[in-house]
Amino acid sequence: MASQGFNNLKQISVPAPIKVSLCMIVKNEAERLANCLKSVKGFADEIIVVDTGSSDRTVSIAKKFGAKIFKFDWCDDFAAARNYALEQAQGKWILVLDADEILEPSIIPVLQNAINNPEYLVINLNRSEIGSGRSPYSLIARLFSRQPEIYFTGFYHESIDNSVAELVQKNAQKVVTIPQVAILHYGYKVEKINQKQEFAQRLMTKQITAYPDDAYTHSKLGALYVEIGEVEKGLSLLQTGLAIVDPKQLPTLFELNYHLGIAYSHLQNWDLAKIHYQNALELDVAEVMKISTYNNLGNLWQTQSNFAEAIACYEKLLAIAPDFATGYFNLGIARKSVYDFTGAIAAYIEALKINPEYAEAYQNLAVALQQTGKLEASKLAFSEAIKYHQHQNHLEIAQQLQGHLQSL
Repeated sequence: MASQGFNNLKQISVPAPIKVSLCMIVKNEAERLANCLKSVKGFADEIIVVDTGSSDRTVSIAKKFGAKIFKFDWCDDFAAARNYALEQAQGKWILVLDADEILEPSIIPVLQNAINNPEYLVINLNRSEIGSGRSPYSLIARLFSRQPEIYFTGFYHESIDNSVAELVQKNAQKVVTIPQVAILHYGYKVEKINQKQEFAQRLMTKQITAYPDDAYTHSKLGALYVEIGEVEKGLSLLQTGLAIVDPKQLPTLFELNYHLGIAYSHLQNWDLAKIHYQNALELDVAEVMKISTYNNLGNLWQTQSNFAEAIACYEKLLAIAPDFATGYFNLGIARKSVYDFTGAIAAYIEALKINPEYAEAYQNLAVALQQTGKLEASKLAFSEAIKYHQHQNHLEIAQQLQGHLQSL
């Protein structure tokens, strides 16, 4: 009888432990949120969505994916919103994404293996900046162990870096980097960037006022001022940042030198621009961070007709990022400048393999083919250049090329 009673007992199901919590803060992201949430299937066990005041279908979309929804009153402080999201999570690991990002499917097995390593504290992820011609990749600390000592700081450009630096000194766990692309970022549409600039400027100014020794924000705000044409104001912020940065903060030190190179290039102070670019390249940071520096330094060498140095820079960046179309395009220009038309043609073709709608690459390829006597191939390339210039609303250029094509 005892045996029969035991067999009649109902089995009690124990919920599986939550290993990874996706933590997001959102506002009016109905157009993009679904793609983001689809991408974490098979990796995130829990979805935490903190809404800061959406008036569209953002919340209902998140609920369809089983997200746990929390409300947060916006207070001009991204770190506060991020930390509120962390407080709601139950996973052993935290993954942070924005709605304009997706997790690259092929990276999931790599990440699953990484989070099983007890020595890892933070995993830096390589983010592909879709649509950014200057900086194709960035490294960001978006996957980390959930513990109260790890939290975000910063009203804008918030990060966990400060808290992690303190924690690493206390224990033996590691901060590691996964070099493969893990995140695809689609936030580089011109209209989106323009909308963000004034907002970013206001919050970063607030950050520097509250924390005047924050070299990281000096770098970001200085770069923003240079980008919008207030070069002297940006240069002053960058110089201050360089003076106060902790030499151990290699990523910030790298960014300061990189942005100073850009600022001095705007002022046509080529010597100082080269010094800062070269200082950046000498730092012991991940190679993917150096791509834009090699590209900018190569462009600078080109302006001074030092094509051998330019070619060397482009070849170094392409060794790091063989799928960077702009690098091949610039390499083609440099090779053409030393009358290496065969090399130039090969470089333009590689650029077009990566970006088949690269109007300028078709245009330069057409010219190089014409100069080597390959007229029929040149005409085809001119036709493609005209087509894509028209598609991209470069109508004046398309008209000029049409006239040239008719003259061949």
